[in-house]
Amino acid sequence: MAKRKRYLFVCVNRRPDGAPKGSCAARGSEALHARLKEMLKERGLAQTEVRACHSSCLDTCWVGPTIAVEPDNYFYGNVTQADLEEIVDALEKGERVERLVLSDSDFTEPKHLKPGS
Repeated sequence: MAKRKRYLFVCVNRRPDGAPKGSCAARGSEALHARLKEMLKERGLAQTEVRACHSSCLDTCWVGPTIAVEPDNYFYGNVTQADLEEIVDALEKGERVERLVLSDSDFTEPKHLKPGS
């Protein structure tokens, strides 16, 4: 296999039901990962351009499902099945979907989710 230009790390971490932070898996990230892999393969990107990988927790549970895009060093958040077509289109063009890109403030855990709050 060739080294890919980009690696998409899809958080598939699962917390127990009812966990305050929730989890990406509980929000459908496992199905997102599977469909993303299919789409990359269908478009001919999987072999040389982009690899979709499972990831454990990316520490952004409150904005999950989350996908880290490397080596570009940005994250997509609140990703749904409906977003995948746009994400793959952007990857083909060497672009990103700005409306899904997490801002620096998205990485700060909301106070109401912190233990003892």
